[in-house]
Amino acid sequence: MFRLALLVLAGLVALAQPSLAQEVKAVVLRVDYPALLPVSRLDLRPDDLGFAGGQLATEDNQTTGRFMGQTYVTQEVAATPETALAEFERLQGEGLRFFAVQARAEDLLAMSQAAAPDTLILNTLAPDTALRSAECRANILHIAPSRQMLSDALAQFLIWKKWPRWALIHGSHPEDIALADAYRASAAKFGTRIVDERAFTDTGGARRTDTGHVQVQRQLPVFTQDMKEHDVVIAADETDVFATYLPFHTWRPSLIAGSAGLRPLTWHPALEAWGATQFQNRFEELTRRYMRPEDYTVWLALRVLGEAVTRTKSADPAEIRAYALSENFELAAFKGQKLTFRAWNGQMRQPILLADGRIMLSVSPQEGFLHQRSLLDTLGLDQPESACTAFDP
Repeated sequence: MFRLALLVLAGLVALAQPSLAQEVKAVVLRVDYPALLPVSRLDLRPDDLGFAGGQLATEDNQTTGRFMGQTYVTQEVAATPETALAEFERLQGEGLRFFAVQARAEDLLAMSQAAAPDTLILNTLAPDTALRSAECRANILHIAPSRQMLSDALAQFLIWKKWPRWALIHGSHPEDIALADAYRASAAKFGTRIVDERAFTDTGGARRTDTGHVQVQRQLPVFTQDMKEHDVVIAADETDVFATYLPFHTWRPSLIAGSAGLRPLTWHPALEAWGATQFQNRFEELTRRYMRPEDYTVWLALRVLGEAVTRTKSADPAEIRAYALSENFELAAFKGQKLTFRAWNGQMRQPILLADGRIMLSVSPQEGFLHQRSLLDTLGLDQPESACTAFDP
């Protein structure tokens, strides 16, 4: 009887196998930009940032793939801004068509322009809202959340807490100004008030030395001395110049959120709900470090590929893209909800985590924020707000 059961099981597995084995090849292409050391040595960038998430996703894809006659091969390629496009074209010349790309908007758009008709790019880094609107491209699906999704997630929590008066401090770099724009849009969207606004100019100089933090410690109290009455200070400091120093350095006691204090994040290593503990443990066993948002978005990108290949039994980029954008696609990703794509601009819907550095405090969308299609569409550009036409039927 036991032998008969084994024969039946073997037959069922054989039926599940496609007649021809499939090899699914993908690339994690990471563009490394010149950058100063972070303010805190605890934030030093690991050498395998992003690549480690790809390794875990490939293992996960292989687990399902071995029952489906599918194998997954992932290349890891690091480039500079000067070599990124050449690397992308070289890899395309080798026949590769699936790219999980960690790059800024300008390099991402250059790759999109140079892409073959059947190449699919998965954006795992660039947060620019314009990429989901007027500058969208049909061959790019966005795994990373936009700045607007992150700012909306924080705004919803602050409204839930009844803290509607914001003092906005933003940096002087273009990324900081873009993030400040996102917070202004969130304030207008949800009806909060920015009662005061200031720009902190980056003058260069020391960041991690004693003289550096002493200088900031002296600057910030005076810089915030005459701020109007507010409930919370929002820091828009994507370039990591001043926000880390804001807690305890304002003139008056102030709650800090945004780029320091309470932060909206794609992923956080303290998350334990929804099966995340086992997921975190597997990543830590693989890498001997905590998972960062950049690792998570690459993991998501390759899991999108694996899920679509499994469901369609195809490795054709056009079929993978069509399935990912369809109503049939959904991906379990340890965030309490199935993740899907917005068919009008290629943005992945996903909850945003809110954490203060060591613990998770909340997850947005918050209770009470409603939407006719999906609560996740309360975060970021909704369809009427997006100027994207590349995804029109």
